[in-house]
Amino acid sequence: MSTAENILTEIQLDEYGLLKNTQDWNREVALTLANDLNIKLLTADHWKVIEEMRRHYVRFGVAPAIHNICHINHKSEEWVHELFGTCFNAWRIAGLPDPGEEAKAYLNDM
Repeated sequence: MSTAENILTEIQLDEYGLLKNTQDWNREVALTLANDLNIKLLTADHWKVIEEMRRHYVRFGVAPAIHNICHINHKSEEWVHELFGTCFNAWRIAGLPDPGEEAKAYLNDM
């Protein structure tokens, strides 16, 4: 069994692919979740988004406005989509908890 397969069997995901226990998150888990979404490499730009999402969530307890993350990094609004496919994929890889139905719809539509 590969390391990625081991990690996926050790952590628990909900029906949306979100970590059930956010304390399980670390960079290796992020890499595994990204790989599971066919994102084979997390670049410095990926980590900027992940770290900002995590920082915002810890501070405010909600999903950040994605356009703010793009603005902070002097990028267009499409930047997160180019990196992750959807904002929800970025949320998932960042190891954050289920944000609720409204936020999931927002993160998938952005």
